Order: sequence, then structure tokens, then C-alpha cells
Amino acid sequence: MADPTTIRRLYGRRQGHKLRQGQSELVESLLPKVSVPEQGPLNAQRLFGDDRPLELEIGFGGGEHLAGQAAMRPDHGFIGCEPFLNGVVGALNHIRDGDLKNVRLHMGDALEVAERLPDASLSRVYLLHPDPWPKARHAKRRMVNHGPMDLIAAKLKPGCEFRLGTDDPTYCRWAMMIMGQRSDFVWQAQTAQDFLTRPADWPETRYERKARRQGHEVWYFRYVRQ
Repeated sequence: MADPTTIRRLYGRRQGHKLRQGQSELVESLLPKVSVPEQGPLNAQRLFGDDRPLELEIGFGGGEHLAGQAAMRPDHGFIGCEPFLNGVVGALNHIRDGDLKNVRLHMGDALEVAERLPDASLSRVYLLHPDPWPKARHAKRRMVNHGPMDLIAAKLKPGCEFRLGTDDPTYCRWAMMIMGQRSDFVWQAQTAQDFLTRPADWPETRYERKARRQGHEVWYFRYVRQ
């Protein structure tokens, strides 16, 4: 498992366009109410006041998938982590508009949050359209590497899922190589169509729509923790 004392560097930008007044007000009013506590151990009781199942999305982008999953399973608690401020604003809009009470957000490193959760406490982990870091010298920055996957494996309950979506061929091949080296996850695809078709309970993201508009193939990976 990753060392909790390790200091990580988050790569990439933290903010895009300047926030409009309404967006800034939403950040000031709603984000403190739904933010993951900054320090201390985390569990469902601390986050949601009961012992509900927990799910984690790593890098939720605009928050549409996170919100869609939360709306489908209001009895589950959803933790979304995203370092990009404009993405956090998108998720806050979904939380407000959907009156979602079962979502907590962290604007920062998802692995830092995962380290604070008990082992075998997550019912599902999502990693959708992560930054591919296509240059070989940047491969160590990819989330699908053995260090991060060791931590994800530790936090997932046996029999529960890790889901990965990507439209980047390099990342697709890399993920298949890394995950194929692991004995603690079993790929659920039986045929090629199984990872070319988005499951019904997998809400579409804006990145997926953009990829399809550009003529890209999209791959959907489902792995079960042993």
C-alpha cells in the first residue's frame, strides 16, 4: 500500500476560466457544506451520519457521472475528488439542482482521501477519462500504476468494482498491461463488446460525448476486487 506520509505532486492546472459571480457564490455557500473534512480518519459515519456503502470517483470532471450515480443510489454515499476548480463548480451545480444529499467533495488529491478511509470500505471506485500523460517519460504520472492500484485494492471490498473509462489508445493499452499483471483484480469482459459498450448504470460524461464527436472509440473496463 502507498505510504500515507508520502508527499505527492498533483500535475496539471487547477483552474480554467474565471468564475462568474454566481459560481463564486456557489463555491462559498455550498462547498463548505459538502466538503470532505480536511483532517482525520474518514468513514461513512463521519461523512454521512450512518454506515451506508461508500463509492469514490477519482477526478470527476464536470460531475455529471458522479451526480448520476448518486441519484441512482441515494442510500449510498459518494465521495468525489477533483483538483480542478471549474470541475468542482460543475459538481456543485449538479448537487444543488438534484438536491443530492449523498455526495461529498474534495478539491485535491483523491489518493489522500482514500488513505484516510478504512481498508475494505469502498463498494466501487471510478476512474473515468483520466489524463493519459501520453509521453513515455510521464507514464509514472498515470493513475493506473501499481502504487495507486495497491491503495485502491486495499480500500475496495472484495467482490466490488473498480471501473475505468478512457478514449485514449495509449492509456487503454497501458491499463490493460498494468491490470493484467495483477492477481487481485479480475477483468469482467468476456467478449470485445463487453468493453466497447457502456453499461446501463454508467452515466455518460462530457468527455465521452466529446470523444465520440471527434470519432474516438471509448473503452469501458470493469474489474472486480478478489
